[in-house]
Amino acid sequence: MNQTIVITTINDPTESVRAYADLADYQLVVVGDKKTNDEWSCVGADFLPVIQQADVGPNLANRLPYNHYCRKMFGYLQAIHNGADVIIDTDDDNAPKLAWAFPKFDGAFEVVKDVGDFVNIYQWFTDARVWPRGLPLDLVTTNFDVANTDSEIECRVGVWQGLADEDPDVDAIYRLTNNTPCYFAQRSPLVLAEGAMCPFNSQNTATRRELFPLLYLPASVTFRFTDILRSLVAQPIMWLYGYRLGFTQATVIQKRNPHDFMKDFASEVPMYLKTRDVVEIVSSSISTSESLEANLHRAYAALLEQAVVGDDELHALEAWLCDVGRVG
Repeated sequence: MNQTIVITTINDPTESVRAYADLADYQLVVVGDKKTNDEWSCVGADFLPVIQQADVGPNLANRLPYNHYCRKMFGYLQAIHNGADVIIDTDDDNAPKLAWAFPKFDGAFEVVKDVGDFVNIYQWFTDARVWPRGLPLDLVTTNFDVANTDSEIECRVGVWQGLADEDPDVDAIYRLTNNTPCYFAQRSPLVLAEGAMCPFNSQNTATRRELFPLLYLPASVTFRFTDILRSLVAQPIMWLYGYRLGFTQATVIQKRNPHDFMKDFASEVPMYLKTRDVVEIVSSSISTSESLEANLHRAYAALLEQAVVGDDELHALEAWLCDVGRVG
């Protein structure tokens, strides 16, 4: 199985990047941006500088802004071109643990039952008052029933999200009001039933080939919203085709690059305001009679109509789908 790790960076090779590059049985693609050193180099990594990105994504190259996380999509295209069966998202400040890996996508897993709403998956892994970035703010003090699961249910997992110890993926409100380091308990993987929703991010995440089009990172929203919006769009579409979202115990340690928490907060404001709306808009716009790609387009067309994304979003999405078809 071809498993390709994709990272975007503006930094010189970090210890984390070198650790991923050294992993056997994985390929590593690193995507540069305008701020990345043109001489960037790391043994074991396939570096994709700005000047080469149009080669793998000629349609997308004219549609994406510079200095935006969405340019990571060129790395996905490179991975698809190289024959990836699984694409793994991570960042240059996430250090893999010795046992870093993802479960099989098909198998029997413990399943969090349908609640018809969002759940805070972190509560199944820790007693600390902490929540994933993108969880609706009215739920951050809710105590979920962690016994509300079924054991050994056969599932087709479409996306695995691995957690991160020390500085996990949380929002700026958590960091401004608490910012206590968090270490998650070791436990078996959990899969969410259809109707149980949780945001997932791009820090330690594996996606199977059948769902590669859902890797699209919206280009007209802020840096701190783009991967969360992707996750909110993806889950209702995944459900249509029998795929589920799964979570694993922490398999990386995040040594977070320096951030301005107030700038992060400003970037997250649209996320705080629109999370619930996005799920409702997407769910009402998709259909089992359509292909995955068509439903993705329908979802973003509906989000555009409701001003969740900008006017150029559909053009970027269409370019993405065209390039995925070209390299796939």
